[in-house]
Amino acid sequence: MPILPAHAMLALLENYTLHDPWWFLALALIPIVMLIRRRRSVAVMLVPFSAAWHRPSSRFLSRWPVGLAIAGIVLVVAALARPQKVEDRREVQASGYDIVLAIDLSTSMLAEDYERNGITINRLQAIKPVIEAFIENRPNDRIGMVVFSARAYTMAPLTFDHVWLGRQLDRLRPGLIEDGTAIGDGLGVALTRLEQARHEVDGRRMGAFVVLLTDGANNRGALQPRDAARLAQSRGIPVYTIGAGKPGLVPFPVMDASNRRIGLRYLPSDIDEETLREVAEITGGSFFRALDTGTVESAFAAIDEVEKIDFESRVFLLTSELFPWLAAPGAILLLAGAALARRSHRIAQRSGQSSSANAAPAVTSRTALGT
Repeated sequence: MPILPAHAMLALLENYTLHDPWWFLALALIPIVMLIRRRRSVAVMLVPFSAAWHRPSSRFLSRWPVGLAIAGIVLVVAALARPQKVEDRREVQASGYDIVLAIDLSTSMLAEDYERNGITINRLQAIKPVIEAFIENRPNDRIGMVVFSARAYTMAPLTFDHVWLGRQLDRLRPGLIEDGTAIGDGLGVALTRLEQARHEVDGRRMGAFVVLLTDGANNRGALQPRDAARLAQSRGIPVYTIGAGKPGLVPFPVMDASNRRIGLRYLPSDIDEETLREVAEITGGSFFRALDTGTVESAFAAIDEVEKIDFESRVFLLTSELFPWLAAPGAILLLAGAALARRSHRIAQRSGQSSSANAAPAVTSRTALGT
């Protein structure tokens, strides 16, 4: 039979792997148990003429249960280690952005100064489909979502699960939070969601962006927008600001106590375009005035011009399980060992009974000779 060279053996072994190799540590218990078993104190009975009762066949048979049990345990432990045959190795290296969407949910987002297919819609209804398309078209981006009004909250942390993220987006509606416009707090919370040191170079966060959508001026919160912008600048995080809505007087729905629409009223649009431009300039981002949904799409297109980040690569193994080929014979050997042990025990019992019967006349005759 030809012997494979060492390099061929190594190449063959590379096609196999163990999913849980630590199970082999359990094999160290076998010699320990055997040593304890041999050293335990047992009652010793000296039987006259024992050589005459010796049966080599039964002695040979008594060793089989232990051998079968040990072999069965080894195979079962090997099965628990889950040996696998590697069918294919695939290395996947995803690249993309880390992006947090900071979305204004103040009641001013109810202003109905947008149209789609000839139907008047409010600002949030106009922006939602663009955000949904952005999420769907970027499967390699980790995207998070922060919402703000008088306060700011994390709606979704950075995630690759864009289906779940889309469900969170569907839940958004103006008035979900206490009314107000805390732009600085919204941007500050968005920056905290990007604090991951493994993507830093010289203290600057790489491949991270914030897209801030608002239709008002900052009037609530503890952090001013310019202060939040300087914090983003120190971290190397560009902020793309989008001012939603048209200037001048815009229509707002009027609701009754039952939250039913009963009419419209016109109020001035109070967007602070100067502050949003300054935030974008400080951080190295861009400002967009969303007079229509096309300008929102332009903001996300500008993000594509920035260098992407390489996330940690992963190697996926396509394997087939081999543990049944070890577990089945292991269980059979254990059962066979138990059956032989039981048979040996019965043989030993019968031998002991016959020995007792033969020993009784010998004692009687010796007693008679003594008399």
